[in-house]
Amino acid sequence: MGEIDYNQWAAAIALRISDEWEGAINFPDDALLLRAYLERSLKNDVNAIKSFIGTGIIESDYFEKI
Repeated sequence: MGEIDYNQWAAAIALRISDEWEGAINFPDDALLLRAYLERSLKNDVNAIKSFIGTGIIESDYFEKI
């Protein structure tokens, strides 16, 4: 995966999904709960992390410097 480790990818994916969730604005505590759950789950599933990278959820160049 290069310099960025899977834990960082898991955190970024969880953040992206929880921020994009339709209820995030009205239920910010629930969005935090969703984010925490997704991050924990993804950290235990490297294949899931790999499957999200390069999709509409998270770009493959997410961590590249601008």
